[in-house]
Amino acid sequence: MKKKTVVVHSGGMDSSLCLALATEQYGAEHVLALSFTYGQRHSVEIDHAKSICKEWKVDHTTINLECLNEITDNALLNSDIAIEHKRGKSPNTLVVGRNGLMARVAGIHAEHIGADSIFMGVIEVDEANSGYRDCSRKYMDIIQAGLRFDFNNHDFEIKTPVVYMTKKQTMDLGYQMGVLHYLVETTLSCYEGVEKEGCGKCPACKLRNTGLKEFIKDHPDFEFSYKNKILS
Repeated sequence: MKKKTVVVHSGGMDSSLCLALATEQYGAEHVLALSFTYGQRHSVEIDHAKSICKEWKVDHTTINLECLNEITDNALLNSDIAIEHKRGKSPNTLVVGRNGLMARVAGIHAEHIGADSIFMGVIEVDEANSGYRDCSRKYMDIIQAGLRFDFNNHDFEIKTPVVYMTKKQTMDLGYQMGVLHYLVETTLSCYEGVEKEGCGKCPACKLRNTGLKEFIKDHPDFEFSYKNKILS
Protein backbone atom coordinates (compact mmCIF):
# COMPACT_ATOMS: atom_id res chain seq x y z
CA MET A 1 0.00 0.00 0.00
CA LYS A 2 1.54 3.26 -1.16
CA LYS A 3 0.33 6.62 0.13
CA LYS A 4 1.43 10.24 -0.14
CA THR A 5 0.76 11.20 3.47
CA VAL A 6 -0.37 9.82 6.82
CA VAL A 7 -2.76 11.64 9.15
CA VAL A 8 -2.64 10.88 12.87
CA HIS A 9 -6.38 10.73 13.44
CA SER A 10 -7.92 10.50 16.89
CA GLY A 11 -11.51 11.08 15.82
CA GLY A 12 -11.47 14.52 17.42
CA MET A 13 -12.16 17.89 15.85
CA ASP A 14 -8.61 19.05 15.14
CA SER A 15 -7.26 15.79 13.72
CA SER A 16 -10.39 15.39 11.60
CA LEU A 17 -9.90 18.89 10.23
CA CYS A 18 -6.34 17.85 9.34
CA LEU A 19 -7.77 14.79 7.61
CA ALA A 20 -10.06 17.04 5.56
CA LEU A 21 -7.09 19.24 4.62
CA ALA A 22 -4.97 16.22 3.65
CA THR A 23 -7.68 14.71 1.46
CA GLU A 24 -8.25 18.09 -0.18
CA GLN A 25 -4.53 18.39 -0.93
CA TYR A 26 -3.71 14.81 -1.95
CA GLY A 27 -7.02 13.09 -2.68
CA ALA A 28 -8.62 10.57 -0.31
CA GLU A 29 -7.10 7.58 -2.10
CA HIS A 30 -3.60 8.86 -1.38
CA VAL A 31 -4.13 9.39 2.37
CA LEU A 32 -3.85 6.93 5.26
CA ALA A 33 -5.50 7.77 8.58
CA LEU A 34 -3.68 6.28 11.55
CA SER A 35 -5.26 5.95 14.98
CA PHE A 36 -3.74 4.69 18.21
CA THR A 37 -5.16 2.67 21.07
CA TYR A 38 -3.21 3.26 24.26
CA GLY A 39 -5.69 2.38 26.97
CA GLN A 40 -7.28 5.82 26.83
CA ARG A 41 -10.45 6.17 28.91
CA HIS A 42 -12.19 7.67 25.87
CA SER A 43 -11.29 4.81 23.52
CA VAL A 44 -14.68 5.27 21.86
CA GLU A 45 -12.90 8.01 19.90
CA ILE A 46 -11.47 5.27 17.67
CA ASP A 47 -15.00 4.32 16.58
CA HIS A 48 -15.57 7.93 15.56
CA ALA A 49 -12.30 7.95 13.61
CA LYS A 50 -13.29 4.78 11.75
CA SER A 51 -16.72 6.18 10.95
CA ILE A 52 -15.32 9.46 9.61
CA CYS A 53 -12.77 7.64 7.45
CA LYS A 54 -15.45 5.38 6.05
CA GLU A 55 -17.60 8.39 5.20
CA TRP A 56 -14.70 10.19 3.53
CA LYS A 57 -13.40 7.01 1.81
CA VAL A 58 -9.99 7.20 3.49
CA ASP A 59 -8.07 4.04 4.40
CA HIS A 60 -7.77 3.66 8.16
CA THR A 61 -5.38 1.69 10.37
CA THR A 62 -5.23 1.35 14.15
CA ILE A 63 -1.95 0.70 15.99
CA ASN A 64 -1.75 -0.62 19.55
CA LEU A 65 0.38 1.44 21.95
CA GLU A 66 -1.08 0.03 25.15
CA CYS A 67 2.45 -0.47 26.44
CA LEU A 68 2.02 3.09 27.73
CA ASN A 69 -0.02 1.62 30.57
CA GLU A 70 3.04 -0.34 31.65
CA ILE A 71 5.41 2.62 31.85
CA THR A 72 3.29 5.54 33.08
CA ASP A 73 0.07 6.38 34.89
CA ASN A 74 -2.31 9.31 34.63
CA ALA A 75 -6.01 10.13 34.48
CA LEU A 76 -6.28 9.58 30.73
CA LEU A 77 -5.01 6.01 31.07
CA ASN A 78 -6.52 5.20 34.44
CA SER A 79 -10.26 5.72 34.81
CA ASP A 80 -9.93 5.27 38.58
CA ILE A 81 -8.18 8.66 38.75
CA ALA A 82 -10.51 11.66 38.68
CA ILE A 83 -9.63 14.21 36.01
CA GLU A 84 -8.10 17.32 37.58
CA HIS A 85 -6.40 20.46 36.35
CA LYS A 86 -5.00 22.53 39.16
CA ARG A 87 -4.08 26.14 38.49
CA GLY A 88 -0.44 26.54 37.48
CA LYS A 89 0.09 22.84 36.83
CA SER A 90 -0.34 20.50 33.88
CA PRO A 91 -3.58 18.53 33.94
CA ASN A 92 -3.36 14.98 35.21
CA THR A 93 -4.58 13.84 31.78
CA LEU A 94 -1.17 14.65 30.32
CA VAL A 95 0.41 11.49 28.88
CA VAL A 96 4.08 12.46 28.88
CA GLY A 97 5.60 12.15 25.39
CA ARG A 98 2.43 10.76 23.82
CA ASN A 99 2.34 13.03 20.78
CA GLY A 100 6.06 12.55 20.18
CA LEU A 101 5.66 8.78 20.30
CA MET A 102 2.69 8.87 17.94
CA ALA A 103 4.52 11.17 15.54
CA ARG A 104 7.55 8.88 15.45
CA VAL A 105 5.48 5.73 14.91
CA ALA A 106 3.36 7.43 12.26
CA GLY A 107 6.50 8.79 10.59
CA ILE A 108 8.14 5.36 10.46
CA HIS A 109 5.03 3.86 8.87
CA ALA A 110 4.72 6.79 6.47
CA GLU A 111 8.30 6.30 5.29
CA HIS A 112 7.60 2.58 4.85
CA ILE A 113 4.61 3.19 2.55
CA GLY A 114 6.32 5.86 0.48
CA ALA A 115 4.85 8.97 2.10
CA ASP A 116 7.05 11.97 2.79
CA SER A 117 4.88 13.63 5.43
CA ILE A 118 2.49 13.14 8.30
CA PHE A 119 -0.24 15.42 9.58
CA MET A 120 -0.66 16.11 13.31
CA GLY A 121 -3.63 18.02 14.72
CA VAL A 122 -1.64 19.61 17.55
CA ILE A 123 -2.63 23.13 18.48
CA GLU A 124 -0.61 25.44 20.71
CA VAL A 125 -3.71 26.72 22.49
CA ASP A 126 -3.71 23.30 24.17
CA GLU A 127 -0.18 23.92 25.38
CA ALA A 128 -0.96 27.44 26.57
CA ASN A 129 -4.31 26.77 28.22
CA SER A 130 -4.13 23.10 29.16
CA GLY A 131 -0.45 22.53 29.85
CA TYR A 132 0.09 19.95 27.11
CA ARG A 133 3.79 20.46 26.45
CA ASP A 134 3.83 18.25 23.34
CA CYS A 135 1.34 20.36 21.37
CA SER A 136 3.70 23.07 20.07
CA ARG A 137 5.43 23.52 16.73
CA LYS A 138 8.74 23.75 18.59
CA TYR A 139 8.16 20.26 19.97
CA MET A 140 7.23 18.87 16.55
CA ASP A 141 10.33 20.44 15.00
CA ILE A 142 12.43 18.36 17.40
CA ILE A 143 10.62 15.14 16.43
CA GLN A 144 10.78 16.08 12.76
CA ALA A 145 14.56 16.55 12.96
CA GLY A 146 14.92 13.07 14.44
CA LEU A 147 12.78 11.49 11.74
CA ARG A 148 14.72 13.24 8.99
CA PHE A 149 17.92 11.85 10.46
CA ASP A 150 16.39 8.37 10.75
CA PHE A 151 15.22 8.39 7.14
CA ASN A 152 18.19 10.26 5.68
CA ASN A 153 15.57 12.49 4.11
CA HIS A 154 15.75 16.20 4.90
CA ASP A 155 12.45 16.80 3.12
CA PHE A 156 10.31 14.62 5.40
CA GLU A 157 7.75 16.84 7.08
CA ILE A 158 5.44 16.85 10.07
CA LYS A 159 2.60 19.08 8.92
CA THR A 160 0.74 20.93 11.68
CA PRO A 161 -1.72 23.15 9.80
CA VAL A 162 -3.77 24.22 12.84
CA VAL A 163 -0.94 24.58 15.36
CA TYR A 164 -1.05 28.40 15.58
CA MET A 165 -4.85 28.69 15.47
CA THR A 166 -7.32 29.28 18.25
CA LYS A 167 -10.19 26.81 18.54
CA LYS A 168 -12.47 29.40 17.03
CA GLN A 169 -10.14 29.82 14.07
CA THR A 170 -10.13 26.07 13.43
CA MET A 171 -13.90 26.24 13.29
CA ASP A 172 -13.73 29.18 10.89
CA LEU A 173 -11.52 27.04 8.65
CA GLY A 174 -13.87 24.06 8.86
CA TYR A 175 -16.77 26.35 8.01
CA GLN A 176 -14.94 27.74 4.98
CA MET A 177 -14.22 24.19 3.82
CA GLY A 178 -17.86 23.19 4.23
CA VAL A 179 -17.15 20.45 6.79
CA LEU A 180 -17.78 22.18 10.12
CA HIS A 181 -21.32 20.93 10.66
CA TYR A 182 -20.20 17.37 10.01
CA LEU A 183 -17.25 17.72 12.37
CA VAL A 184 -19.33 19.28 15.13
CA GLU A 185 -21.82 16.42 14.95
CA THR A 186 -19.48 13.44 14.46
CA THR A 187 -16.13 14.10 16.16
CA LEU A 188 -15.45 13.29 19.80
CA SER A 189 -13.12 15.32 22.01
CA CYS A 190 -14.31 14.57 25.54
CA TYR A 191 -11.90 12.66 27.79
CA GLU A 192 -14.86 10.95 29.43
CA GLY A 193 -16.01 9.65 26.03
CA VAL A 194 -19.22 11.70 26.08
CA GLU A 195 -20.42 12.57 22.58
CA LYS A 196 -21.70 15.87 21.21
CA GLU A 197 -21.30 18.57 23.90
CA GLY A 198 -19.22 16.21 26.04
CA CYS A 199 -18.91 16.25 29.82
CA GLY A 200 -18.29 19.99 29.78
CA LYS A 201 -15.67 19.69 32.51
CA CYS A 202 -12.52 18.13 31.08
CA PRO A 203 -9.87 20.34 29.39
CA ALA A 204 -10.81 19.12 25.91
CA CYS A 205 -14.50 19.92 26.36
CA LYS A 206 -13.81 23.35 27.79
CA LEU A 207 -11.61 24.34 24.85
CA ARG A 208 -13.93 22.92 22.23
CA ASN A 209 -17.12 24.39 23.68
CA THR A 210 -15.52 27.80 24.23
CA GLY A 211 -14.45 27.81 20.59
CA LEU A 212 -17.97 26.89 19.49
CA LYS A 213 -19.49 29.70 21.54
CA GLU A 214 -17.08 32.20 19.98
CA PHE A 215 -17.87 30.87 16.51
CA ILE A 216 -21.63 31.14 17.10
CA LYS A 217 -21.24 34.84 17.98
CA ASP A 218 -20.06 35.46 14.42
CA HIS A 219 -22.44 32.92 12.87
CA PRO A 220 -25.65 32.97 14.94
CA ASP A 221 -27.54 31.08 12.22
CA PHE A 222 -25.18 28.08 12.37
CA GLU A 223 -27.26 25.19 13.69
CA PHE A 224 -26.32 21.85 15.21
CA SER A 225 -28.07 19.34 17.44
CA TYR A 226 -26.71 20.49 20.82
CA LYS A 227 -26.44 24.23 20.19
CA ASN A 228 -28.85 25.13 22.99
CA LYS A 229 -26.91 23.01 25.49
CA ILE A 230 -23.69 24.82 24.57
CA LEU A 231 -25.30 28.23 24.99
CA SER A 232 -27.22 27.53 28.19
